[in-house]
Amino acid sequence: MQTRWIRPLLIAALLLPSHVAAQDPPSKRPAPRWPDGRVNFGPVPGAKGVWQGSGRLAVNPNSYEPNTTKAAPIHIDAVPLQPWARALVAQRHANFLNTEPHPNCKPSGGPRQFVTPYGVEIVDVPEQRRLYIFDIGGPHSYRIVYMDGREHPKDPAPTYYGHSIGRWDGDTLVIDTVGFNEGFWMSRDGLPHTDRLRLTERLTRLDYSTLKYEVTIDDPGAYTAPWTSGFNLRWTEDFEVFEYICQDNNRFPEAVGDRPSAQESITP
Repeated sequence: MQTRWIRPLLIAALLLPSHVAAQDPPSKRPAPRWPDGRVNFGPVPGAKGVWQGSGRLAVNPNSYEPNTTKAAPIHIDAVPLQPWARALVAQRHANFLNTEPHPNCKPSGGPRQFVTPYGVEIVDVPEQRRLYIFDIGGPHSYRIVYMDGREHPKDPAPTYYGHSIGRWDGDTLVIDTVGFNEGFWMSRDGLPHTDRLRLTERLTRLDYSTLKYEVTIDDPGAYTAPWTSGFNLRWTEDFEVFEYICQDNNRFPEAVGDRPSAQESITP
């Protein structure tokens, strides 16, 4: 791992409350529910907390470990990349990953939303028939999941988080998302995508402290076949969303800035 990644992750760890850094094993309390029986992805009334995953988690076919939030080994060769996409990953690694958009205060689109610093908060607003996913270190951006039965627009404006529609499959929230831009990386290790990307995400609150995240990545512009990955997130009790503006007094982008030698030259 590069020094430029170690420093911000170390700082983030130091900023977390002591109970976050050394938590007891998660309790097996059942997942909370709303009065109508739906699973509640947030805290119970009077409590607070957010979902957090290790910043080292990578989106790869082998990364889903159902009983842990620890990172699994990264095997890029197992990802069904098209030749141009594999060459781009190699170029990004040759450039020491210093063209990564996230350290320069760009939103972490796609699965990266769930592994950024400080966690995510999922807010269910039934009167609006939608959910909001707030990404604190994203930086401080949010995503809307429409739950009103609508279809995707025919030509959605490309965005970092895309256009998301959701439905319930038992106790699992299934989210279908299209309309992504190409301004983010799929994973910290440089996996690319195109505007043809479609994500199918499945979120299951296994118990009070564990959120299972599964994602199927379907992008015929970058991959030779759809593939599935996932990981678990841990509930961090008593931690809550705070104001985090990446651009305010942010010296990290100055340290890694865009370097002429690191410009990407490989395209589909």
